[in-house]
Amino acid sequence: FVYHTVTLLVSNFQLNSYIKIMRQHAVDPELIKQIFRQLFYFLCAGALNNLLLRKDMCNWSKGMQIRYNLTHLEQWLRDNSLHEFGALAALEPIIQASQLLQARKTESDVDSICDMCSKLSTAQIVKVLNIYTPVDEFEERVPIAFIRKIQAKLKQRDEQGTTSTTLLMDTKYSYPVTFPFNPSSVSLESVLVPEELHLGFLIKH
Repeated sequence: FVYHTVTLLVSNFQLNSYIKIMRQHAVDPELIKQIFRQLFYFLCAGALNNLLLRKDMCNWSKGMQIRYNLTHLEQWLRDNSLHEFGALAALEPIIQASQLLQARKTESDVDSICDMCSKLSTAQIVKVLNIYTPVDEFEERVPIAFIRKIQAKLKQRDEQGTTSTTLLMDTKYSYPVTFPFNPSSVSLESVLVPEELHLGFLIKH
């Protein structure tokens, strides 16, 4: 618990230092939003890919721990007014994967699980269910029959082409960058240019 608390504090410190440096250097607020959306996408892609490749990460307690850590990132975005500009949405796949690890997995839960995992591909959902590994006597492995019902339900979604079909997230994906034009509030025609700068050629009479 102490280790994870320290890790969270370090990650928050790093995020705070990044945004502080950008604001100190007057980086355009629109660019800051785009930078953190991209950063949180990378965080999500790395975390989800790691989870999909390690069965020791796929159990109820790990799901709870991951979700707890993510709430701190979500809160950081809200505290810095960045949650409505794509960064929070970029975390959705790993958020949903952590919720899948914690969810009940009975036949009556098939529909709710499919609805909950709207940002995960069928391959990702099935992979998590297949490698789900109980760590105590209160958990059970996910029945094959349940996984097949999930697959059958998700087949309808796949036919509509509304989600990705890949297993691993693309860690090299980059969002398009836009550079907004924000007109200056300074009346440039009234600005006095010091003679010492030898910029007379800029002055129009």
